[in-house]
Amino acid sequence: MGESYSGGSAQEAIKAAKTIEAAFRSNAPLARKLVEKIRGLAIEAERRLGDASRFKIMDFCGTHEWTITHFGIRSLMPEQIELVAGPGCPVCVTPSLFIEEAIRLALDGIHVYTYGDVYRLMSIRSVRGASSLSEARALGGRVKVVHSLLDAALDARSHGRDSVFVGIGFETVAPGYAHAVIRGLLPSNLKLMSLVKLTPPAMFHSIEILREKPTEPPIVGVIAPGHVSTITGAKAWVPVAENYGIPVVVSGFEPLDVLASIAEILKQLSRGEARVAIEYARAVTWHGDLRAQSIVGRAFETVDDAWRGIGFLPKSGLRLRSAFSKYDAFETYGVREVTPENWSYDLPPGCRCAEVVIGKAKPTDCPLFMKRCTPSKPYGPCMVSLEGACAIWARFGSGGLADEIARELGISPSAQPGSTSGVGDFMGEQAPRGG
Repeated sequence: MGESYSGGSAQEAIKAAKTIEAAFRSNAPLARKLVEKIRGLAIEAERRLGDASRFKIMDFCGTHEWTITHFGIRSLMPEQIELVAGPGCPVCVTPSLFIEEAIRLALDGIHVYTYGDVYRLMSIRSVRGASSLSEARALGGRVKVVHSLLDAALDARSHGRDSVFVGIGFETVAPGYAHAVIRGLLPSNLKLMSLVKLTPPAMFHSIEILREKPTEPPIVGVIAPGHVSTITGAKAWVPVAENYGIPVVVSGFEPLDVLASIAEILKQLSRGEARVAIEYARAVTWHGDLRAQSIVGRAFETVDDAWRGIGFLPKSGLRLRSAFSKYDAFETYGVREVTPENWSYDLPPGCRCAEVVIGKAKPTDCPLFMKRCTPSKPYGPCMVSLEGACAIWARFGSGGLADEIARELGISPSAQPGSTSGVGDFMGEQAPRGG
């Protein structure tokens, strides 16, 4: 379903990608300039905004949180800037009931295909002794980890038995699902359990909740998701900028992308502006992928959807339209839908994931963090996926440890203004993925 390359063009594409990666990860002089710019703009913004002691900027996407934490970007920020994670991890916000339903199907003999992180996601209630798809498989359930819907389709076609693909994700995965359904690419024995969620409603909710917490500074700027925006276009975030009067910057995922986006947010704040800007211009346009938007609209309808630990958000989910009911796992296997009537708080006791995913709490604020809840044995949903804030902080450290190291290296907020020592080390580290 993706674009194919001949041998020569594929090599050229890889070479171009490596060139871009090197430019955005290994440019220490530019990193120093950006950090210095951020410190200067923070002072200007502080003068304009008055006596605000902190500027809280939300990085919405889990991959942005990964970049910020992995590369120690928090340690480079001036004291008045706080970077908080947002709800950009689809695994973290998938309701427990849907995991329970997938477990039930697997134990009933249905072949269940799922992504690797969903495989370990715990449900709040066990089903015949299983609280995850991993445990269901251990009990004899038919569960297989795949990389994509295409992998599931090929495997289901090979054996011909009843099958379900657990389709978790945000706007980025929806066009692929829609294309497969509209073009009839799924075998008749494979059904789709569409659990796709839409990100703008979650951004609205997070900003609203934090504004209602008087003891905390409000969100004054948003680093908007780059992957999602390749589909939706930057225009999707205009209501956020207009309704809340804050800058929104669509950002790429390399460290320099994030630094440049923070600088743009502070520049707008210092000028009294609040608009949507595109830092990730090499991949995102204002209107996005119109063809992808069209096929998503043909295949799916927008529904009010439940977010784990948060509750129902209006128009925040996608379900297959009735015209494609023959592919719909909800219709075929009677998968229970989460409704406002049957939804109940679905986080385990003591878990603070619901606050972590909206930037209300840090992972280290949770009493279970790295005690009962660890990457090897996740208790809450934010510890499962590498896009989950708790899993990222657990693997790479942030807050206490990173700040302590930064102070020792002289690059903490208490260091002399303009000092960017340590940036070379920061830029020299190689991340294990592309942006």
